[in-house]
Amino acid sequence: MTDDLDGLLVVSIEQAVAAPYLSGRLAEAGARVIKVERPEGDFAREYDHLVHGESAYFVWLNRGKESVCLDLRKEDDKGILEEILKKADVFIQNLAPGAIERLGFAPDRLREENPRLITVTISGYGEDGPYANLKAYDLLVQAESGLSAITGNAAGSARVGVSVCDISCGMTAHQAVLQALIGRGRTGKGRHISVSLFHSLADWMNVPYLQFAYGGKSPDRNGLSHPTIAPYGAFSGSDNKQVLFSIQNEREWVQFCEKVLGLPDLATDPRFNSNSNRVANRKALDTAIETVFSNHPRDDLTRLLQTAGIACGQVSTMEDLIRHPQNRYVEADTPTGPVRLLAPGALMDGKAPAFGSVPGLGEHSKQIREEFAPVKSAAE
Repeated sequence: MTDDLDGLLVVSIEQAVAAPYLSGRLAEAGARVIKVERPEGDFAREYDHLVHGESAYFVWLNRGKESVCLDLRKEDDKGILEEILKKADVFIQNLAPGAIERLGFAPDRLREENPRLITVTISGYGEDGPYANLKAYDLLVQAESGLSAITGNAAGSARVGVSVCDISCGMTAHQAVLQALIGRGRTGKGRHISVSLFHSLADWMNVPYLQFAYGGKSPDRNGLSHPTIAPYGAFSGSDNKQVLFSIQNEREWVQFCEKVLGLPDLATDPRFNSNSNRVANRKALDTAIETVFSNHPRDDLTRLLQTAGIACGQVSTMEDLIRHPQNRYVEADTPTGPVRLLAPGALMDGKAPAFGSVPGLGEHSKQIREEFAPVKSAAE
């Protein structure tokens, strides 16, 4: 945890992935994040119990936050939230469309009363348009956005193996909040930020969108093979483990043929002497590569490729990932004990952030209720 956002108060009525991703990144940067949970808790707590009793998603996304349980159907609890928001810098919510307004915490009203407040609404499809009131979850939006149409292989579409819609939405919201904080530092005014799963992922879909809209080309589902470069894909060794490598230019192609395949004449074969020809004759090219690769285990192939200066990577299983020599780790406490996690991607002055604890459900309820109890008038 850094102190870059020290003194910033973030309040988040959140569940699942996208909003907790945003508030979690703010907590990592030193903000005080109050996570408002229903009495039964964020349902992501129950996604699984595989991290010595804790949920993997919850441990990943909720480090360093304070948990308060509020039943916002009750006036006393709504009063607590009202008091917290009077002092807040950022208010995040990802309730169902219209729910936050029905509870009496419409972002427009909050910002009228606290002009410095930055409000963030995270939704499935945005706050307007014909889909605004529809429920949306990660896999639904993977399909709706067209991502599923270009993911998978010839056998059919496939889900991206992590919650890419939720994560892209959280990342987009994080960027927008940091931009809003910079803007507030200059103007003294907050703003409202609307981020949706659909629009966040649609932005990531711009390359295939533009290729189709302007070139009429719909990308094929190519599995672990590049659609327009060959050879660029995964190939199995004699141990049935895969290595993925990429040839980016003709110099690398010659090196690959000579030093990896041991077939220097293949480099000038008319079927394979340019990338276009290699793509057109991909089946024959793959057969030539597979014939050689079938005589060597994956680790030996990896060393051959690296020695030849060919970019490559092993197709790692989860067991491979756990043992990967390039991993960086961080540790966080949870209600059931410490957990070692893969570190965030960015280092600050060469250091990964230290993390606060993952909160138990309502762990900070008593403290927060006392701190933000509404002040009663003498008449009361």
